[in-house]
Amino acid sequence: MNSHPKKLFVRSYGCQMNVYDAQRMADALAPEGYVETQTAEDADLVILNTCHIREKAAEKVYSELGRMREMRAERKAADGSDVMIAVAGCVAQAEGAEILKRARGVDLVVGPQNYHRLPDLLARAKSGRVVDTEFAVEDKFAHLPAASAAKTLARGPAAFLTVQEGCDKFCTFCVVPYTRGAEISRQVSQIITEAERLADHGVRELTLLGQNVNAFHGEGPDGKIWSLGRLLRRIAEIPGIARLRYTTSHPRDMDDELIAAHRDLKQLMPYLHLPVQSGSDRILDAMNRGHTAKDYLKLIDRIRDAQPDLALSSDFITGFPGETDEDFQATMRLARDVTFASTFSFKYSPRPGTPAADMDQVPEEVRSARLLELQALLEEQRQDFNRSSVGRVMSVLFDRAGRHPGQIAGRSPYLQPVQIESDTVSIGDVLPVKIVSNGRNSLFGIVEAQPQNAEMEAVA
Repeated sequence: MNSHPKKLFVRSYGCQMNVYDAQRMADALAPEGYVETQTAEDADLVILNTCHIREKAAEKVYSELGRMREMRAERKAADGSDVMIAVAGCVAQAEGAEILKRARGVDLVVGPQNYHRLPDLLARAKSGRVVDTEFAVEDKFAHLPAASAAKTLARGPAAFLTVQEGCDKFCTFCVVPYTRGAEISRQVSQIITEAERLADHGVRELTLLGQNVNAFHGEGPDGKIWSLGRLLRRIAEIPGIARLRYTTSHPRDMDDELIAAHRDLKQLMPYLHLPVQSGSDRILDAMNRGHTAKDYLKLIDRIRDAQPDLALSSDFITGFPGETDEDFQATMRLARDVTFASTFSFKYSPRPGTPAADMDQVPEEVRSARLLELQALLEEQRQDFNRSSVGRVMSVLFDRAGRHPGQIAGRSPYLQPVQIESDTVSIGDVLPVKIVSNGRNSLFGIVEAQPQNAEMEAVA
């Protein structure tokens, strides 16, 4: 290996799956002599790992590429060194060769299904600019090397693990089926091997990822197709894995086995992100969501019956094409009926190539006003939930230093940031913490010697 390692900088945008993909890109390039660096300015290779979900995502990428081109020119002028620039992820998949036309400083464009080919693609890019956005025939996960123990430890005690990619739902507002492709699930044995390696390297919490994760249907070692619920039960058996999560789910794929896992598995955190998008049946139909508001509410009741301590997170879109005041008020009613611990809410913005982009659009000022009204309600619910945590004893996985000297921080079972003062607690510890106060975005607590009551067991 080169005695002077090449430096890699990956900037990721958007979803948690992009965070996982960025780590696997680094793993794929490690055998080629690349080590990760924290700044683009001293990198030999910069990868922009892009997301196409947000408004004007492509334009933001082109703006960033303009800055990268300037940085590259400055580097060459200063010391004659060069930097390769690659665009990966969903914007790469959507824009393809157009990126090379519009951004002359880009050497490589690679889609999210092909980053296992990075070493070969970079070698080819040295002789000419390369685009690879064809959906791969081979299983990319089977071709990726495992991360080293040092890399895993450096990434902390909580890790992401992709188990499913793509989506077959074709919601009319969403680009995922076009940028990530059809639903595919990894083989169970492959997932278990990766999960065991992560646990061996000190990971205590795993979040299983997928664009439509609860549609998981991977082949098990018994030759049968496993559901997500069955997969969770198997991963819960791995020594060292104290906490499990999964995201993002679709209401249509919350089956009985998965609901039962919320009842039975103490490792499965009582926190579920289950996007609803709208409370209006008319809008849900226009979105092609495949469920009604009543279906969603009945489902929530079933899950809460199985896990009474469950807290919910969701996604909302305001101002979807054709949304009336009545439709919007139906969304407000649903939010009040369910009550959410956390949410992601956005005003509708058209995505080129999606059916909703060609529908009758709601005026921008109406979309914005509705979003502000909804967000005020949702923020009130979030703060109420955080206030209700004061006085409870909850398990906390400590994963980072706090903001101030003597502090260490972690996450509650509900993903709330928790801060304590301690010089004996270590990163990776999972400990019972009594919540004594709350701020706007964090909880503050003290470590309990041991679980004090049944509530601790319920939210461990």
